Amino acid sequence: MNTHRTTSRLLPYIALTAAVLFWGASFPAGRVAVGLLHPQAVMFCRMVIACIILAPFIKNAGIMTFDRRDLKLLVPTVLLQPCLYFLLESHALKLTTSSQAGVISAAVPLLVGCGAWLFFGERINKKMVTGLALSVAGVTAMTLYGANDLKTDNPFLGNCLEFLAMACAAGNMLLIKVLSKKYSTWTLTCMQFLTGLVFFSPGARYIAADPAVLCNPDLIKALGLLGVFASVGAFGLYNWAMGKLPASRASAFINLVPAVAVFLGWTLLDESLARGQVAGALMVGLGVLISQQRSRKDLQPGAPATQHEKVII
Repeated sequence: MNTHRTTSRLLPYIALTAAVLFWGASFPAGRVAVGLLHPQAVMFCRMVIACIILAPFIKNAGIMTFDRRDLKLLVPTVLLQPCLYFLLESHALKLTTSSQAGVISAAVPLLVGCGAWLFFGERINKKMVTGLALSVAGVTAMTLYGANDLKTDNPFLGNCLEFLAMACAAGNMLLIKVLSKKYSTWTLTCMQFLTGLVFFSPGARYIAADPAVLCNPDLIKALGLLGVFASVGAFGLYNWAMGKLPASRASAFINLVPAVAVFLGWTLLDESLARGQVAGALMVGLGVLISQQRSRKDLQPGAPATQHEKVII
């Protein structure tokens, strides 16, 4: 019984870890893809592949039998991510450096934590604050120590767009937390990617102009990783875990994504990895571990679990 209970508690964390690995791997894969195909076309292909993988589940996902009263939550959920998130970030990376964008991405757990405290009544203990602060410092160290000689057109505007993208991601996570109490993981995931397919459909014109580009083996591998693992796999696992854990606790894992991306870029693309980046990656990991520790008050036998998940919106 105890073994089964322990396994059940670990499963959401295993799912989050897998999602982070998939999202981290999407950075080198995305870098290869956008080097061979227009970014908007890459996102369209990513949605197409995801929808093909999800096709067997769409019929039974119940996406057409949703409660119309939930439209006020469902519509912003699918628009915030993947639509607005990918749109804002793609334009942001044209104007600012990836290092500065990486620093800003560390704001997601803080935004989710504040939103969960404000709307869900989730407590934010000292360990969580300490862990989040340490992980943010780690991400900052990784990006600042990274070699980057890119010239940017408008870093201020780019950074503003990146922050808006992170706000969209945080808003989506909070809404998923609410909707997961009523809808299954696959229902929400199918809704997200079907909406993304329509939203990014204009990207098909770039493929129509040069269809032979889809025969490139490197592009096929990159799109396959982006569509199958970084899209369906990562979003499905993360959405499921969000329904099992407090939003602020689950979102803390997002800070591991830059660390994974840096290491994979170093091993797969021969990108430089400075000592400061290694130290920053270790800080991120330590920060996430600290933020996952429950306070003594939470561990008291009589502490009700529903305090973490009180929805007041």
